[in-house]
Amino acid sequence: MEINRENIINEIKKVYDPEIPVNIWDLGLIYDIAINQDSVVIEMTFTSPTCPMMEDIMQQVKSNVETVTDGIPVEVKLVWEPAWDLSRMSEEARIELDLTEQGW
Repeated sequence: MEINRENIINEIKKVYDPEIPVNIWDLGLIYDIAINQDSVVIEMTFTSPTCPMMEDIMQQVKSNVETVTDGIPVEVKLVWEPAWDLSRMSEEARIELDLTEQGW
């Protein structure tokens, strides 16, 4: 079975930061999705290294994506480079959080 990148992204979009009403994809927390024959590796970051929900959110990403990989293992790697900033957010996320160019 070929793993579909769009299906992976759709599963990631189901994961929300519990403090912000925007999914982690639109927040720009996902840096890379590498799909190989024997694994899916997702690199992600957080807005702060002190986020108390890091482990829970990473586990939720892993669990969600595993539902569309037909048994192929999923690894979620935490990265801090490049540092996250507001420019990584989607336009929809900026509007939702009132962070349009006038607001930031």
